[in-house]
Amino acid sequence: MNRSVRLPILAASLVVMAVTFTGCKRLAARDQLNKGVEAYKAGKYEAAIAHFQTAIQDDPTLPMAKNYLATALSQNVVPGLSTPDNLKIANQAIDIYKQVLEQDPSDVNSIKGIASLYFNIKKLDDAKQWQEKVLAVDPKDPEAAYTVGVIDWTEAHENALKILAPAGINDDGLGNAKLPKKECAQLQAQNGPLVEDGLKYLNMAIQNRPDYDDAMAYMNLIYRRKADLECGNEAARKADVAAADDWRDKAMGTRKANEAKKSQGPGGIVMDSNGNMK
Repeated sequence: MNRSVRLPILAASLVVMAVTFTGCKRLAARDQLNKGVEAYKAGKYEAAIAHFQTAIQDDPTLPMAKNYLATALSQNVVPGLSTPDNLKIANQAIDIYKQVLEQDPSDVNSIKGIASLYFNIKKLDDAKQWQEKVLAVDPKDPEAAYTVGVIDWTEAHENALKILAPAGINDDGLGNAKLPKKECAQLQAQNGPLVEDGLKYLNMAIQNRPDYDDAMAYMNLIYRRKADLECGNEAARKADVAAADDWRDKAMGTRKANEAKKSQGPGGIVMDSNGNMK
C-alpha cells in the first residue's frame, strides 16, 4: 500500500477514535451528573459538588451541570456570615451562575440564585438589582417582589435606627411622634423612596399570591416606617399605624389559614397562584 493511500486511512481512523473518545467522555459526564443529583438530594453537598465538577470537566457543554454545581455550592453559604471562606464560596457560585447566563440570559433559576446569594452575604443593593432582573423575566414572581420589599424595609429600618439613636429616641413602632423636625426631615429624605418602593413591591407580591402571609407581615412593618415620615401630621401618622395593625391582623389570620390547609394533608391536585401543581 503506497503512502498516498495510507494517509487517508490513518486520518479516518483518528476521526473515529476521537468521536469514540468524545462519546465516552459525554457518557461519563452524564453518569457524574446523575451521581451528583443523587448526592444533592441526600444532602451530601460536598460529594455533589465533586460529581458536578467532574461532569463539567468531562463535558463542558453538558446542560445543567454548571447550574447544579452553583446550586450545590450555594448550600454551603451561611446566611449573614462575612468570613473570607463564606464569601469565597458565595462568589464562586455567583461566577458559575453568571457563566450559565452568558449562554442563556433568561435562565431565571440562575438569576434567582445570584439574587439569593447576594442577599445571604448582605449585599442588599446587588440582591435588589438581581431580584428586579427576575421580575423582568417573570413579572408575576411573588418571591422576587417580596424580597425587594424586604430589602427596602431592612434599609429603611437601619436608617431609622441611625437617626433615632442620636436623638435619644427608641423606636416605638408607632411613628415616633416626638421625633424632632430635623431628624424627621432626615428620615423623609432617606426613607421616603424606600417606603414607596417597598409598598409597591409588597403589594405586587400579594397580588400575585393572595395568601402570602410573610408579605402581609412586612406590609405591617413598612407602614410603621411610613408613619415615621408624617412629621407632625397626626391624622396621617395614625392612619399609617392603623394600616399597619390591619396588615398585622391579616398576616396572622392568613398564616393560621395556611397552616390549617397544610394540616389537612393531600386533597388531590390543586394549583397555586403561579399555576404550579401542588
